[in-house]
Amino acid sequence: MSLENIMSISGVAMDAQTARINLAVSNIANVDTVESSSETAYKAKRAVFKTILEDQANHAQGEIAGGVKIKEIIEDQEPHPSFYDPSHPLSNEEGYIFSSNVDVMTEMVDIQAASRSYESAVEASNTAKRLMTRTIEMLQR
Repeated sequence: MSLENIMSISGVAMDAQTARINLAVSNIANVDTVESSSETAYKAKRAVFKTILEDQANHAQGEIAGGVKIKEIIEDQEPHPSFYDPSHPLSNEEGYIFSSNVDVMTEMVDIQAASRSYESAVEASNTAKRLMTRTIEMLQR
């Protein structure tokens, strides 16, 4: 594997973790939203990642074998909490409102894990950069 590939794989890994963090932050931003039914209530979003294999790499799109990409973004199917509040303007005919199924603690753990994965990708990129610099220094002697 070339050092250029390492840099590319690190770059797509950082992009993937950035998307993961953005989804978690968006979920947290919608934690207090309510709706009149569980079908229309905000559902937490999750990224599903896919490893790019050698025969699947689309070099025209900048994909590199060994990298990762977001396969799809799915909605969390956890149940929505319901609250009885007949005076709320969004309550249904039975007087219930439904909040999002976002769990702030889960989102914070996901942000922390994504942040650490991002840091690992940065460190891999920095190591490859140091190796390239050392190689150039050795060739200049």
